[in-house]
Amino acid sequence: MGTVSVRMDDDLVGAARAAAKAEFRTVQGQIEFWAKVGRAALDNPDLPASFVAESLMSMAEPRGDTTPFVPRSRAQA
Repeated sequence: MGTVSVRMDDDLVGAARAAAKAEFRTVQGQIEFWAKVGRAALDNPDLPASFVAESLMSMAEPRGDTTPFVPRSRAQA
């Protein structure tokens, strides 16, 4: 993966720094995540951005750390 230098607004970088700290990402990782969410949201305008973001985060989780979904109707049977 290559790197590219990009000029960004100081306010955007500051917001990314605060969000990155809360989400345990690097500033660069946070900006990349926002870009992926934005691109996926534009590709899927009928979905809420929060759903897109949560979907992308869940796709990044290691499979061993996940719990399979079991509908309530089957869980009670």
